[in-house]
Amino acid sequence: MSIAKKIAHTAEAVKGGAKKTVGRVTGNRRLRAEGRGDQIKGNTKQAGAKIKDAFRH
Repeated sequence: MSIAKKIAHTAEAVKGGAKKTVGRVTGNRRLRAEGRGDQIKGNTKQAGAKIKDAFRH
């Protein structure tokens, strides 16, 4: 897995966390749910990449 993809997955998780926080602060349920989804998607991609890397070595 390339460094660029690892950074992109981490950025997606961080972006989702930020959206979730903004949604919580403003009381916007849609933004909060969207942020939670982005965060989960980024974390899932990171976990998948770690599993791939484990089987490569």
